Amino acid sequence: MKNMRIGTATLAVGLLLAGSAMAEDVVRHKIPNSDFPIARAVEVPAGKTTVYLSGATPSVIDEKAEKNSIASFGNTKAQTESVLKSIEQNLESLGLKMGDVVKMQVFLIGDPEKDGKMDFAGFMEGYTQFFGTEAQPNLPTRSVFQVAGLANPGWLVEIEVTAVRP
Repeated sequence: MKNMRIGTATLAVGLLLAGSAMAEDVVRHKIPNSDFPIARAVEVPAGKTTVYLSGATPSVIDEKAEKNSIASFGNTKAQTESVLKSIEQNLESLGLKMGDVVKMQVFLIGDPEKDGKMDFAGFMEGYTQFFGTEAQPNLPTRSVFQVAGLANPGWLVEIEVTAVRP
């Protein structure tokens, strides 16, 4: 009987500790002495579910422009906004929010109007509407790459994210 009580107590303590470990939050480490809107690292505790979203691309914003042209999808800022709105909708359909994003990879094409260089400033104008705001302060880790091309010649932006289910 005594061994049974000890075993039950041990099991209860173990479950309590496991439950508190499961309740841990994602930890986001800011870049020291910087207000740049990305995390330098994100820690995801054991037991959390990660959700990987495929790359999202922009929607057409000007139906009158030549099909599959940059003009039909807009500049880097407009495309970034379009892509992040699409990601936001995809996350919501999965019961997640932008604040649940822990990692982001951004692929930018060199903009012909920028001498073939990626428009990082235009990307940041769109990005900062969704991340690092008062309404949504959670910052993901992030990498931004200039790539040679995307599947559609009018796309300047493609973004993929990883989120963690709260």
